[in-house]
Amino acid sequence: MKRIILIGYMGSGKTTVGRQLALSLGLQFYDLDWYIEMRYHKKVSEIFAEQGEAHFRDLESRMLHEVAEFEDVVVSCGGGTPCFGDNMQYMNQQAETVYLKATPEVLCAHLSMGRTVRPLILGKTGDELQAYIRQSLAEREPFYSQAKHTLDVSLLDNFEKISITIKLLREELGL
Repeated sequence: MKRIILIGYMGSGKTTVGRQLALSLGLQFYDLDWYIEMRYHKKVSEIFAEQGEAHFRDLESRMLHEVAEFEDVVVSCGGGTPCFGDNMQYMNQQAETVYLKATPEVLCAHLSMGRTVRPLILGKTGDELQAYIRQSLAEREPFYSQAKHTLDVSLLDNFEKISITIKLLREELGL
């Protein structure tokens, strides 16, 4: 039985890496935000807007406890998931946890290129975005650094580099 949970800041490639890692290992892949949206038939942004962050974080924690019980899975978490309640401790008990680490500059570039609408960064200029990432990453780093493994993902800008990252991650995990 294998359980791997990927954590990191938004734009670090958790979904991209998670999907490819699961495929290469023959495991199921779950994105925690997508799982929540599927279960509650609402976008995460709608849950946030209608019921507030505290409600969402409680819901997120309960759904994390659900998917972290599945066998033979790779799970990618939202960027804030490890930072609330006992989520990080719980993830470390249940699975091999991997922090996908990138610099604020790289995260800014990834988020600027991304196709996903992210409410937390909507409407920010390049400088504002980089300042926001730098500040919130500093706040989250103490949680992220509790992961059992850390992988630098600063070079995830094409498929070949994603493949190299998957190879490095498999080596790190002994798979």
